[in-house]
Amino acid sequence: MSHDSTAAPEAAARKLSGRRRKEIVAVLLFSGGPIFESSIPLSVFGIDRQDAGVPRYRLLVCGGEEGPLRTTGGLELTAPHGLEAISRAGTVVVPAWRSITSPPPEDALDALRRAHEEGARIVGLCTGAFVLAAAGLLDGRPATTHWMYAPTLAKRYPSVHVDPRELFVDDGDVLTSAGTAAGIDLCLHIVRTDHGNEAAGALARRLVVPPRRSGGQERYLDRSLPEEIGADPLAEVVAWALEHLHEQFDVETLAARAYMSRRTFDRRFRSLTGSAPLQWLITQRVLQAQRLLETSDYSVDEVAGRCGFRSPVALRGHFRRQLGSSPAAYRAAYRARRPQGERVLEAEPPSPAGPPPSLHPEGPGPVPPQIRRTATSGALGSGSGLASDHAREAYAASRASLPGQRSGM
Repeated sequence: MSHDSTAAPEAAARKLSGRRRKEIVAVLLFSGGPIFESSIPLSVFGIDRQDAGVPRYRLLVCGGEEGPLRTTGGLELTAPHGLEAISRAGTVVVPAWRSITSPPPEDALDALRRAHEEGARIVGLCTGAFVLAAAGLLDGRPATTHWMYAPTLAKRYPSVHVDPRELFVDDGDVLTSAGTAAGIDLCLHIVRTDHGNEAAGALARRLVVPPRRSGGQERYLDRSLPEEIGADPLAEVVAWALEHLHEQFDVETLAARAYMSRRTFDRRFRSLTGSAPLQWLITQRVLQAQRLLETSDYSVDEVAGRCGFRSPVALRGHFRRQLGSSPAAYRAAYRARRPQGERVLEAEPPSPAGPPPSLHPEGPGPVPPQIRRTATSGALGSGSGLASDHAREAYAASRASLPGQRSGM
């Protein structure tokens, strides 16, 4: 489920200053950015669709660095405007950033900070969230990005409350989205916020996409972990866990295999992955159950046992929380979509081993506190991230706090 902000009084009181106009949208492009993500805000905000009842925006395409800008397939783009044009925009969109490990240009970060200080709405699509984080605009705020990059965002910027489950997060004057298609979801949400449901619906019909998508990113998650873990001794423990998901073991078991105390293991695991080990383990068990439901005829009870859950009730509770559906309903929907004649595979993972003590919750209950957003930790937790540069720290310390409460759509 995607979330938006019921604007806090401080955020609601912010007004555009100087030459900024609400109807002007600046899109900030960088060399090396993917063309699909870059084209989303250009298509949504740059085409006149007033004949369909969609109010017109004024689009300014700005280069975040010296051109020409190279993009997917070796194409070269020339932006008609530079960073100075951002000073006219009421909304600034960063559709993507070329590398989650390299710092964005400081001039572009300064322009974003100045735009935010002057009341502009700042939007990061997919990896564009890394640019917003580098500018200090996400400090203390909820945010999302592509699930594959969410652990890295949480690790590099531990003050950001990263939630990889959301398609997009609207925190009032700063908004972020997950990958590619979720960028369309967020842009439609912006049109809906500015001009109402009818305008957003008309635009969605023109784009041939649903006006709203339910659910979040959970259904797309896989076993991927940050690349940094590959060279860490903890990688061996992670590999063992993935190979033995059919067995019942808990985080204490993993900590013992790593020759660490539970507290040290939790801290080390979180610093590497951005996630609490218990939540990561539950997620992997649910993903394994998802695969077995897709590729075998095992009953739900058998699937639960083969994925290390102590009971089918535990499987159903975690499965519904992560995928928004019961195991039986998920299997039925999957088979209804499967092409005719596609064979169901008879997967044969090892039989469940005898159960050592387990700490897995036995049924539906509150989401583990490690993944809830609080005042001090994000959904992916805090890591031992890289230190912020002086400009980012100075900006974060000087700007007024703009809390926003998130509410389900």
